[in-house]
Amino acid sequence: MTGANVNGVSIDIRPLRDDAAIGEDAPPSITADLLTERAAHALGQVDDEGLDEIRSLRDDFARFMMPYKFGIDEINTKIGILREEFNELHAYNPIEHVSSRLKTPESLIEKLVRKGCDPSFESIRETITDIAGVRVTCSFVSDVYRVFELITAQTDIRLVEAKDYIANPKPNGYKSLHAIVEVPVFLSDGPVPVRVEVQLRTIAMDFWASLEHKIYYKYDRSVPAELLSGLKDAADTAAQLDETMERLHSQIRGV
Repeated sequence: MTGANVNGVSIDIRPLRDDAAIGEDAPPSITADLLTERAAHALGQVDDEGLDEIRSLRDDFARFMMPYKFGIDEINTKIGILREEFNELHAYNPIEHVSSRLKTPESLIEKLVRKGCDPSFESIRETITDIAGVRVTCSFVSDVYRVFELITAQTDIRLVEAKDYIANPKPNGYKSLHAIVEVPVFLSDGPVPVRVEVQLRTIAMDFWASLEHKIYYKYDRSVPAELLSGLKDAADTAAQLDETMERLHSQIRGV
């Protein structure tokens, strides 16, 4: 069930879904419907004024999230243009894969609580910078930095913040280049600046991060010490693989 008709009002409370979990703290996609029979029964006890408030809150949240969805579309379009140019005009394409996700209401609330953020749209907008996320997987480490420069050099994109976890990995071995960028989204009442987190990493880094995310989720972040040690060893192995592949790539290109 994705909705209910309560007191003559059709209510749709389907969750926004994560198309692809991005970042080590992002939860997996939520496919279960939020509206259970108990919730439907509870809504049936709400008077018309209460239903109007629920409907208004739903509309306000959808209005708040919509620019972030469009921000993802803008970034994906820009990356898509680069990929097509590389495919048509260059010797090889450094962009292997692109994925994106919009935070679910559940993960957004969880992060609000963790950060102690005021539950207002303005506070959320200023505090949480990864509501919209795009991940770019590249062939080699040098490609990560090249694609980063190509994206952030575009005149309508403003680089807000960059965190280089490749040069400075996290203690657990996590590597990636994170960039918070601001892109204009043109709505009917004018342009809106939207922040999107762009993560760039190699195939080896992405494989490791995917495994790490699954393990942390399975153990609810309380991962046994032996698994943490194994993850760190795997991160070191992935880094060695990237170094070897980069060296071979340079030899092939005659650099």
